[in-house]
Amino acid sequence: MGLQFDPTNYDQQLDAKRERLIALLAPFGAPEPEVFSSDPEHFRLRAEFRLWYENGQPYYAMFEQGDKRKPVLIDQLPIASRRINELMGPLLEACKKEPVLGKKLFQVEFLTTLSNEALVTLCYHRPIDENWDEAGQRLAKQLGIMLIGRSRGRKRVLQRDHVKEELAVAGRTWRYQQVEGGFTQPNGKVNQHMLSWALDAAGQNEDDLLELYCGNGNFTLPLSTRFRRVLATELAKRSVYSALENLEANGIENVTLVRLASEEVTEALTGVREFRRLQGIDLAGFDFGTVFVDPPRAGLDPATLELVKGYKRILYISCNPETLAANLAELNVSHRVTRCALFDQFPYTHHMESGVLLERR
Repeated sequence: MGLQFDPTNYDQQLDAKRERLIALLAPFGAPEPEVFSSDPEHFRLRAEFRLWYENGQPYYAMFEQGDKRKPVLIDQLPIASRRINELMGPLLEACKKEPVLGKKLFQVEFLTTLSNEALVTLCYHRPIDENWDEAGQRLAKQLGIMLIGRSRGRKRVLQRDHVKEELAVAGRTWRYQQVEGGFTQPNGKVNQHMLSWALDAAGQNEDDLLELYCGNGNFTLPLSTRFRRVLATELAKRSVYSALENLEANGIENVTLVRLASEEVTEALTGVREFRRLQGIDLAGFDFGTVFVDPPRAGLDPATLELVKGYKRILYISCNPETLAANLAELNVSHRVTRCALFDQFPYTHHMESGVLLERR
């Protein structure tokens, strides 16, 4: 059993995405996009499976979007990393043999890295306790993984709750803590392309960078080498903690990280409101020449859109080309698109990641 896909059509689907991006950016006079392809197989570093039971036996299952009644039963997933595929069979067999691991298990989540670490989370419809810990430790040792157990109101971490990724960007290796349940880019090799492109597009600067939606510092770390100082902002506590760990692990000292939503950053920078979280931070001491944004699928909200118009250069990474185009319709009045790129983070889907550099007219 396996999920059907055809890697021989990869180039064709990538070209269709390129044409779609060109059409969306045509009204703004954008140049030809730089295209960064994915490996056609084994590119996805994380995967989540529900378990489907037939005659009392568990199977990994995936579902068509919006339909939870007709499972696709699989034992391998060619788009997932090789490490995930290596673990799928032995993990499920161990859970079948050991009742304390398999009883009322309903979901399995894999998080792997290019550096070959693996963290697996087992989710249960029953409480788990120290007995589960003992069996889990044996399983973790057997498979060479880190293991977490989850049930309602409980989380049992046997080794650690994160993986340690290493990404090569412009001749330097960056180390990242990626926490279970937190957001990380799913396609590690394409992520390296994104970081390298953003670094090149940013160029070398004598002034400062404002970064909104910084997450765990994915872009923050390499971009910090291209600016005098960086003010990075993020709202999610878990991402903020990871970003702080990542800054320290990589010896980055020119980044100031604050936990604020993009709307709050706008209020702070325009003097509309003061925040205790900004005490001791001299906002007036920053000289922002570039703003970097990597917003959610909804794109930039109206207030943030007005804020970024005030900067000479806007570096915009988008996971939704439609909302990017809508934002560019506003930004095109004051800025022009001087570079653009397509990053194929999600092969065989309609989703695509893109990037644009805008410079003031």
